[in-house]
Amino acid sequence: MTALRTDSVTPENGRFSAAGAGAVSVGQAFKRALVSQCHPTMLFAVLLPFLIALVGCLLLLYLFWTPLNEWLAAEAARWDFVNRAEDWMLAMGLFSLKVYMIPVIAVAILLPVSGILGLAIAAVFVMPLVLRHVSQREYVGVARQGKHATAVSVWNAVWVSLAFAAGWLLTLPLWLVPPMAIVLSIFWWAFAFSRMMRVDAIVEHASPAERKLLLERNNGGFWTIGLICSLLNLLPPAWVILPVFSALVYAHYGLEALKRLREDRVIDV
Repeated sequence: MTALRTDSVTPENGRFSAAGAGAVSVGQAFKRALVSQCHPTMLFAVLLPFLIALVGCLLLLYLFWTPLNEWLAAEAARWDFVNRAEDWMLAMGLFSLKVYMIPVIAVAILLPVSGILGLAIAAVFVMPLVLRHVSQREYVGVARQGKHATAVSVWNAVWVSLAFAAGWLLTLPLWLVPPMAIVLSIFWWAFAFSRMMRVDAIVEHASPAERKLLLERNNGGFWTIGLICSLLNLLPPAWVILPVFSALVYAHYGLEALKRLREDRVIDV
């Protein structure tokens, strides 16, 4: 029996079953990411997306807070159910619904914009630092075979950001239906983390064929990581480190999956 290495990646290689998608542990990726996050280099890397998101948030508030509130007030004046609720609450001697509702909606629109900006910055500019950090320590044998990595990363960040923003705004009215505010927030952030970070985690090392195969076979794992990060995103203190920490988790998960994929391209004949 002879061990033969093949350089092609085909669906037939999927016979390794659990060694591809199933054998890569999400828990292992989080554990390794926690260790990597404590390194001084990664602690310093936290500052870039956080500061950009913070500056972006302040600029958005400065430029759009008043116009957005005025527009929302004009729109709310045409919503019959809001007007009826407002009249009933005032008749009962309660507070004005619009006074509190409009700023909350404005925050729900502007805050995620700054958040997705920070995530996109982490994906495009911080992920290369993350990959350099983890590959030099734990994935030295994983060769870089990616093509047009920067272009792919930028395009992916752009379309995911636009899709996230459009989906967030279009589903915002559903927040009035309990508990859709929490459900939709978790879903859209899971979408953002998964779709943005999974490509950047492997684009430098995986060839186009390998990248396609990895995304197909590890789709569940990538989404699971995105869901966990989305749940962590509900905790405001986590906002500071999540862009970099999520990049570390996806980097460990993606590179480990790529490493296993290449190992399992050894077939018996």
